[in-house]
Amino acid sequence: MRVTAYAAPAAGQPLTKTTIERRDVGANDVLIDIQYAGICHSDIHTVNGDWGPQPFPVVPGHEIVGVVSEVGSDVSRHQVGDRVGVGCMVNSCGECVNCRNGDEQYCVDGMVGTYAVTDRDGTTTQGGYSTHVVVDADYVLSVPDGLDPAAAAPLLCAGITTYAPLRHWNAGPGKKVAVVGLGGLGHMAVKIAHALGAEVTVLSQSLKKQEDGLRLGADDYFATSDPDTFEQLAGRFDLIVNTVSASIDISAYLGLLAVDGTLVNVGAPADPLPVQAMSLISGRRSFAGSMIGGIALTQEMLDFCAEHGLGAEVEVIAADQVNEAYERVLASDVRYRFVIDTSTID
Repeated sequence: MRVTAYAAPAAGQPLTKTTIERRDVGANDVLIDIQYAGICHSDIHTVNGDWGPQPFPVVPGHEIVGVVSEVGSDVSRHQVGDRVGVGCMVNSCGECVNCRNGDEQYCVDGMVGTYAVTDRDGTTTQGGYSTHVVVDADYVLSVPDGLDPAAAAPLLCAGITTYAPLRHWNAGPGKKVAVVGLGGLGHMAVKIAHALGAEVTVLSQSLKKQEDGLRLGADDYFATSDPDTFEQLAGRFDLIVNTVSASIDISAYLGLLAVDGTLVNVGAPADPLPVQAMSLISGRRSFAGSMIGGIALTQEMLDFCAEHGLGAEVEVIAADQVNEAYERVLASDVRYRFVIDTSTID
């Protein structure tokens, strides 16, 4: 079926309105009428060619919320009229040890991303800046009624990207968690860590977002541009979640960890992040990384957010504002996630 979408025609080129082909609904597929699509910094990296050559034209968008309008004959999990979501992956091998363990995001053969990659049927996936999408039912999430659909869209990437490490490293009562950066990822990390019961501190370059950080659930807020911060907070945290995609002095941040503490990177800077061995050895500390979660964990995250009344802080825009929104993201001029109202695409 032909549907309307916004696509990047080539690297670094503005997104333009176009039409794309969606596959027919197969036996285990779901057709979704998209309502909202979040804008992730990964979208911008992809269409700008920052992460290498792409199969242009590319329709970005992996933070999708919509309503089911058709299901395949073998689908039982979702019904027409259900509100659903699609995140960063739409397929995986389903057979490797990681997929069998519910970690489809770490599929040995490589997960199939929601856009700009080759799907199992040989077609190129196209994302959520579109009116409709067809997705394998096993990779479609149920969006609880208690969540505002626009605020829920970024949970499919920013939410699960921060929930996954917080759960894996057992953030909760009695744990001291620091969040580096208060942006699209960081603001969700603060909300989720607070809801999990951890003591939460924001580490940001300046104090300009301090009021926001405390409102979102942080107990403390420190400026990393102040060298006294690293002395004052030395050895304090059990877990540090680094959400920024720029190079930072990892060894300095490792010094903020308690014995057996972990610094986990969820941001993906282009440059290497060198680490001094003694920063790890001196406190039996760990430097780790984390992606999104598997489908089961992503559903758990959505249910958790509904239970605790959590959603992203969003600015809803019309589809023809997407290029302006990209410029504002690059200028850090959004608090904290742009979401496209896809009814404006037609």
